[in-house]
Amino acid sequence: MTFDSDKNLGGIGAILMFIGLIPIPGSQPFLGILTLVGLILVLVALHGFANYYKESGIFNNYIYGIVAGIVGIVIAGIVVVVAVLTNLKNLLDQIYPTWNGDWTKLSGLTPNTSNITWSVVQPLLEGLILALVVLWIFIIILAFFTRRSLKTLSAKANVHLFSTAASLLLVGAFLTIILIGFLLMWIAILLMAIAFYQIHPQLGQPAATMAPPPSTPAPV
Repeated sequence: MTFDSDKNLGGIGAILMFIGLIPIPGSQPFLGILTLVGLILVLVALHGFANYYKESGIFNNYIYGIVAGIVGIVIAGIVVVVAVLTNLKNLLDQIYPTWNGDWTKLSGLTPNTSNITWSVVQPLLEGLILALVVLWIFIIILAFFTRRSLKTLSAKANVHLFSTAASLLLVGAFLTIILIGFLLMWIAILLMAIAFYQIHPQLGQPAATMAPPPSTPAPV
């Protein structure tokens, strides 16, 4: 991989992530693939820049962030599944009072939502809220490590837009709890894409000046 190829991969990857996070109804599978491909391309680019600048933190911190994001999604998913499975039958018993537990006959019964009590709904809502809180915490951890990666790259490459994107990403992660944070993180990814195209190779050391060869004394 060359410097220019790492630069282009990083820019293209960030652009794909930016497009993949656009909430277009009915396109979630395709957009999810775009986001994943973009994530991988940025990862490859950062690995190249980590080698170029001899700074492992550029790559390692980004990896830590990705791992934190995956762990957060898995834990939040487990919490949701446990909350649903634990409380689903009680909720269905309230909605379908005549249900005998036979799942095959459930579709033929008439629901009665007037029987639903807060004591039945509360555990399910608490589980869903807990899952969102867990996901929020891990989003912040992801943004923290990504910020460290981009800050290091910003210092090494002398591209301040990476630092701006890093700070905006972390602020957005904290504000995802009120949704506007997702917009800030989305903008941060766009800034990161622009920043990749602003990187230029470091200037090499000036060549040493060659001393002129000694003159041959003229014969007497």
